[in-house]
Amino acid sequence: MSTADYATYIASLPRVIAGAAAVLRDAEGRVLLVEPNYREGWTLPGGTIEAQDGETPRQGAWRETVEEIGLDVRLGRLLAVDWSHGAGRPPIVAYLYDGGVLSDDDLKAIRLQEEELLSWRLVSRAELGEHLLGSLHGRVLAALDVLADGSGTAELENGVRVDR
Repeated sequence: MSTADYATYIASLPRVIAGAAAVLRDAEGRVLLVEPNYREGWTLPGGTIEAQDGETPRQGAWRETVEEIGLDVRLGRLLAVDWSHGAGRPPIVAYLYDGGVLSDDDLKAIRLQEEELLSWRLVSRAELGEHLLGSLHGRVLAALDVLADGSGTAELENGVRVDR
């Protein structure tokens, strides 16, 4: 296959958006959520993976966490992967990593990226549905289940587990 044919083939392939985020908790098990200024609802610290620059999902989750809340956390294991369809955009594949338990000092050290975020808060599992829209709610619940029961990475489609 010539270089031009290969480039044409690659250009014809379907596209997906890839994102990654960290599930950060406090000692009480509440999840740290951030409020973006560019859309409705809350989310986890994270964002789009800069794959064109060679970034991996883990690196993207770490970079976005540092950029958005100013914390350099060591990410643990992969908790969940979700394939999520949406109107007017390609599918998103989202990776959630264990960001660990934040100390009181960590929480005091949070510095929001003001260009993108309005605020942050800690939210109990029971209240997540009031803050997280669409498939993100199911994605975070699955990640918390994996943390609680020690099972392997959860595979989801549109926020619903398909690996069970």
